[in-house]
Amino acid sequence: MHEASASVSNNGRFPAASAARGVSAAKDHFASDNVAGICPEAWAALGEANQGFHSSYGTDVWTNRACDLIRSVFEKPDAEVFFVFNGTAANSLALASLCQSYHSVICHEAAHVETDECGAPEFFSNGTKLLLAGGPDGKLSPDAVERLVLKRTDIHYPKPRVLTLTQATEWGTIYGTDEIRALSAVARKHQLAVHMDGSRFSNAAASLQANGGASLADLTWRAGVDVLCFGGTKNGMVGTEAVVFFNPALAREFDYRCKQAGQLASKMRFLSAQWVGMLENGAWLKRAAHANAMAKRLASELRRIPDISIVREPEANAVFVQMPSALSAELKRRGWHFYNFIGGTGCRLMCSWATAEQDVEAFAADAAEATKR
Repeated sequence: MHEASASVSNNGRFPAASAARGVSAAKDHFASDNVAGICPEAWAALGEANQGFHSSYGTDVWTNRACDLIRSVFEKPDAEVFFVFNGTAANSLALASLCQSYHSVICHEAAHVETDECGAPEFFSNGTKLLLAGGPDGKLSPDAVERLVLKRTDIHYPKPRVLTLTQATEWGTIYGTDEIRALSAVARKHQLAVHMDGSRFSNAAASLQANGGASLADLTWRAGVDVLCFGGTKNGMVGTEAVVFFNPALAREFDYRCKQAGQLASKMRFLSAQWVGMLENGAWLKRAAHANAMAKRLASELRRIPDISIVREPEANAVFVQMPSALSAELKRRGWHFYNFIGGTGCRLMCSWATAEQDVEAFAADAAEATKR
């Protein structure tokens, strides 16, 4: 889903309006989880990392601590961890490290790597092709993956090499542990590596842990995932994503890829320190769980409005609704910013770590009033 850029206001909580969109000041609260500022734990860690002098390019104590914390929470002491600036680089460089130019990557037709990366996976892999499979709710099935693998096996067709799963999906749905295992089993059967696009992995993990207590190891490497792009930005950090190779052999020379792609930060501590602040006391999971809870609260409030229907019960921090185009236009005229997602009447409302109950109530109240009019 394409998301417009916005400047950040002085208070660091919500983006400032760069221009009026109608009769009211812009209210970007539900446009994306990118619109919220930096959460307190990450902000405090940045302040600490800003003290004194530290070695550069990832050889500092903050980066070492962050890597060790990630290895600890995933129970994988030999995992290789790298920090990059954004999700496009994380996904594209990770996929490129798993492929040759004559290979292909299997993904859902609505996967972010297909719809919103501007061809970056193909660019960084020198031409690796994305092969698209369908599936309800933005999720792949083992049968769909196998059909695509076996569609053609001749030398004139790009050979499937990687399966990529989006967790949580672009439709706000979540792969359960059993689903990941089943998909990974098909991948192993056909010698595919498994990559997980986890820009909202924190939200998926918080949801799954709340509904069954699956460990992070069970959701990733124990289920067959080789490399995870662990999202930081959408969970309250800024300019930092972690690429976690659970299979360390696949990380060979990945540091060179990062450097060549302009993703090796000289002051790496400012990327990695945020992870220390978020991981040490479990703030990353707490903040994600809050965003999920606000999505459920928003869905509950909107369900009371006759002209609005909930497309599916929220599993993570996204709420998908159907509403008349006139109602959508009126809410936008009142300053609310959100994205159309399913034709002209479908909308996505995204909650973040900073979404407050009063934000939910204000949007629902405006929607109810606009419906009456």
